Amino acid sequence: MNNASAYKILIADDEIEYQNVVSFVLKNTGYSVATCSNGKEALDYIMKNETDLVITDLKMPVMDGIELIEKAKNIYEDLDIIVITAFGSIESAINSIKIGAADYFVKTGDLDELVMKVNRLAKLNRLEKKSSILIRNQYSEEAFLDSKNKEYIELLEMCRRTADTGINILLLGESGVGKEIIANYIHQLSNRMQEPFVPVNCQVFPEGVIESELFGHEKGSFTGAIDKRIGRFEEADFGTLFLDEICDLPITTQGKLLRTLETRKIERVGSNKQLSLEVRFISATNKAPENEIRAGRFREDLLYRINTLTLTIPPLRNRREDIPGLIDFFVERIEAEQKKKITKIDDEVIYFLLEYDYPGNVRELKNIIERMIALSRNGHITLAEMLMPVNAKINDGKLKITSNIGLRNARADFEERYITEALKNASGNVTKAARNLQITTRQLWNKINQYGIDREDIVKRE
Repeated sequence: MNNASAYKILIADDEIEYQNVVSFVLKNTGYSVATCSNGKEALDYIMKNETDLVITDLKMPVMDGIELIEKAKNIYEDLDIIVITAFGSIESAINSIKIGAADYFVKTGDLDELVMKVNRLAKLNRLEKKSSILIRNQYSEEAFLDSKNKEYIELLEMCRRTADTGINILLLGESGVGKEIIANYIHQLSNRMQEPFVPVNCQVFPEGVIESELFGHEKGSFTGAIDKRIGRFEEADFGTLFLDEICDLPITTQGKLLRTLETRKIERVGSNKQLSLEVRFISATNKAPENEIRAGRFREDLLYRINTLTLTIPPLRNRREDIPGLIDFFVERIEAEQKKKITKIDDEVIYFLLEYDYPGNVRELKNIIERMIALSRNGHITLAEMLMPVNAKINDGKLKITSNIGLRNARADFEERYITEALKNASGNVTKAARNLQITTRQLWNKINQYGIDREDIVKRE
């Protein structure tokens, strides 16, 4: 089993002969194994040594298996535990699962069955570690999913409505809009949320590698295939496979993917044996699939198979009302990462961040803030720290800090347009617009009167 040695196992059993047999079998499978003879020794061990799985007997001296489970899970919530039980004590084993054990095994059973249970838990552990790394490197779900933009709110509602259906979904959107975040959001809302979410970026793998990456390969199937390897489809079994930039798949791989989606079966590279899978499929692209079809780079029949539902994620420039919340989130997060505290951000910087077009979308906003904080001095961010290109656009024009409009008037101009957009999204309803702007109704009426905003004209244009 690949990566088995990284999964660390402790066996707790006072029957030394049985303990030795189980240890021998698991070590031969490739696992790292330690042993002890009672629950207290086991608890002491896992508090001092990294441990992924405890295989424990229920009846032991000093501290029994039940007490071990309770105390160990209280300290290490993510610890996997398999209970070893006598044939007549299955009810006790089931009770142990209720308090935190992952599985049980009858002591007189075939040890191959125990190995299968261990393999399953090791695979889930590996996927969870990958997922936690992914989450640490991704944007906060809270920041992405707390939107004031009408189009984005409708997108999230469609995700919620279709999460449990299992239909194939195609996500369209520019680079950096957060397509993987939306795919993972759908997965987390679905009845597959306890199963793996496996993302694959089709752009990063060369043509000769992507097929093995997706479908796996058998030992010796090609030069360099020194071991059997499972692919991403198998990793995602019962969960969700997310193929980002699917339009970049080679045509030959597209054909194999089409057959997989039609039959729900895969063949590893170098094998003629079909494996049945139950995988939810979500894909994404920053290209127009129809244009790729006309250019002969994408199969039309594959598009029909992957786009049971197509969802378009709006670019950041079309959801400006969400920018302040994203700025606050990224500043707070990056301050912690860089161990710096920002005490002052110049008005010119705020104006730029609110009005910039962001061709790279949320990813670019994050990069800008990372750069600003890294270059800041004494907790103060000025326009010089932004290092933006000279042709950086704000809406349809260029940033002109020295223009005759003046910074105060520039901010007022932005505020007026921001309030107008909020009223438009609320169909002229002042109470709803005020709630979305997070100000009182009285404050909003004051602003409407201050800027002479014609609310009735906004409703008519709607």
